[in-house]
Amino acid sequence: MDMYLQMYDDLRRPKGDNPTIGIILCSETDGDVVRYSTLARNDKMFAAKYLTYMPTEEELRREIEQQKELYRLQQENK
Repeated sequence: MDMYLQMYDDLRRPKGDNPTIGIILCSETDGDVVRYSTLARNDKMFAAKYLTYMPTEEELRREIEQQKELYRLQQENK
């Protein structure tokens, strides 16, 4: 996965974006497995939420909108 992350960062990642994070989710085995990879040290990377099911498209849309609103409010208070 590191090779793909490096290629994406070199060829596709817009200037100013944070380093790319690769995530592999697997639930076809006896247990759920998550693997991740980063090419850059990132002390601010953490998992804020963990769900054991895939949310619906509407739930994802609602969460994205909530996060955008929180970000907007934080920017206003700077």
